[in-house]
Amino acid sequence: MSVFWNVWIIGLTTINLILITWVLLANRKVAVRDDEMPENKTTGHVYDGIEEYDNPLPKWWFMMFVLTIIFAVFYLALYPGLGSWKGLLGWTSVNQLENEQSIAFEKHQESYGAFLKTPIEELIDEPRAMKMAQRVFANNCAVCHGSDGSGYLGFPNLTDKDWLYGGSPEKIKETIIHGRQAAMPAWQAVMGETGIANTTEYVLSLSGQEHDVAKAEAGQKLYAQNCIACHGADGKGLQAVGAPNLTDDVWLYGGEAANIRQSLRLGRNGQMPAQAERLREDKIHLLTAYVYSLSLED
Repeated sequence: MSVFWNVWIIGLTTINLILITWVLLANRKVAVRDDEMPENKTTGHVYDGIEEYDNPLPKWWFMMFVLTIIFAVFYLALYPGLGSWKGLLGWTSVNQLENEQSIAFEKHQESYGAFLKTPIEELIDEPRAMKMAQRVFANNCAVCHGSDGSGYLGFPNLTDKDWLYGGSPEKIKETIIHGRQAAMPAWQAVMGETGIANTTEYVLSLSGQEHDVAKAEAGQKLYAQNCIACHGADGKGLQAVGAPNLTDDVWLYGGEAANIRQSLRLGRNGQMPAQAERLREDKIHLLTAYVYSLSLED
């Protein structure tokens, strides 16, 4: 904090306390006797026929004001409030946050950390662990993959056995920790509209859907030139690069001709955010087990 703002805050705060004290004491009125009646003591103000008395402030009320002023002085001495003054106690909101985080971490270590050494294949049979993992999933993953993990358009279904990067516990944990970045390039400039239409028909044929045979034959050549490196000669994909299997009926962005043309024309760049900075190791371990268990259910 600059010197100007430091002086400004200290000055305004001090002046306000002094003025409040002066107003309180300067306007204090004390009755001569406890039984003194205020019949003739008015301020001269009349509202709707009601006169305003100029009576002494009740003693208990006056003392409450005094106590608030004393409290303010002690508070400003103990805690930061006067510019750059840190207070006699050395309290800061950052210190309090770190202390509360430390306490929370110790509590979590007793719960989440207890399962960190348990293999994922064994963890999925632990009801308490799966209940905790389900809450972690609901708080961090459900917004994209759905509360039941079945996904949405553009977000993978975690309940089937179709995995872009692999469905083993190791691969799932790798995905959660580091995230994934899809890299399906746009082919409009390379294939042209006719080439995209023909390649679409060939992709439809790979999954056994209704297609134009003549266009599919022409599209097969373009597929071999541009798509085989990622999706393979048989179209079953390559998990090493996250290239999907084109021969089944599982489609991340839809399996209709229009959806496939859109993917070929503009490409796809879906992103799975890395969770390493957001979730601790113990929560990631539990989350991995939960996601792994989803695809094992019938």
